[in-house]
Amino acid sequence: MRFCTKCVMPDTKPDLHFDENGVCDACRSQESKNFHIDWDERKKEFLEVVKKHKKNKHYDCIIGVSGGKDSTFQVVSVLEMGLNPLCVCFEPTIPTEVGRQNLANINSLGVDLIHIKRNPKVYKSMIKEAMKRVGDCEWPNHLGIFTTPAHIAVNFNIPLIIWGENSELEYGGPASSKDNAYLDRKWLEEFGGLLGNRATDMIGVDGISEKDLALYFYPEEEDIHRVGVTGLFLGYYIKWDLRKILEVSKAHGFSTSSSRVETTYENFENLDCYSNHVHDYLKYVKYGFGRASDNACLDVRLGYISRDEAVRLVNKYDGIPPMRAIEEFLKYSDFSRAEFDNICDSFTNKKIFTRDSDGKFIRDIDGSLVRKEEYIVR
Repeated sequence: MRFCTKCVMPDTKPDLHFDENGVCDACRSQESKNFHIDWDERKKEFLEVVKKHKKNKHYDCIIGVSGGKDSTFQVVSVLEMGLNPLCVCFEPTIPTEVGRQNLANINSLGVDLIHIKRNPKVYKSMIKEAMKRVGDCEWPNHLGIFTTPAHIAVNFNIPLIIWGENSELEYGGPASSKDNAYLDRKWLEEFGGLLGNRATDMIGVDGISEKDLALYFYPEEEDIHRVGVTGLFLGYYIKWDLRKILEVSKAHGFSTSSSRVETTYENFENLDCYSNHVHDYLKYVKYGFGRASDNACLDVRLGYISRDEAVRLVNKYDGIPPMRAIEEFLKYSDFSRAEFDNICDSFTNKKIFTRDSDGKFIRDIDGSLVRKEEYIVR
């Protein structure tokens, strides 16, 4: 297991590549954003797109929103450009109170908001199946947040969908995905966190039918082409800086948590849903890095902290089980704690974490897995 020599991201991250100097491609992407991209020119490109879509009869674009800092920033940005967006929220799995407040705040900025309340029976069955099958309690949500804005675009005849950052550019991924302004079906299936699972794979689970999954299928190609649906990453046109985005969002009513988020050292990430924290914990047990690593790497790349600070933060906060979030998830899913632990153990990386003579994973008193010496972040 190698760690990037500039940030602290390990090479266990899927699709992340290191160069001959041990630097990950996410850090190299940041260098490109800092020194090689003409952001003024990119913004001009976007304003040309905006000009074209202002001619729409009613709504100029669609924005998928959750109530987070990024979606708040997206809405503020397009309003300042004179666009009239239709916002679409695919209901979080286990909404938090601060998440509800932030979603209401987006609405109060002066936009129409469609809040999709998905079929709870179908959704819960998908959550439980995805947990057991791919170790991801947010799999159905990852699918729904991308497919529902596309359905609304087709049915309301609104061609432009504006997304936030391209995660492959911000967090590392294939070179072919970086210089890409578009989010479409292909991007969703390759980089949308579906883990090789598709909506069709849920047919038959607890009697789920194809009709039950209508929202989770991406619209037909003929409908996409008829309307001319185009999904654009705002982060392709505007330099994405999480702390500057946070300040803009806070200035427009976004609320942070009164304490740090369970899976990291920050108080503003993934505030809208308890299940997101369980998702981040499962990522940690699979790959040996979690939300604290994600935040620390971004802070290093953007120049807010040093690599030494990032090492200390990651070793302090990554991997602590999010007990409140797990408690809420168990109540929601009806899994027992033993069932939940068994599922987590089945996906836990045996190369990274230590086991006793019986093959059981060793944990500290706070429930944290014990890493093997050679896999500790340094």
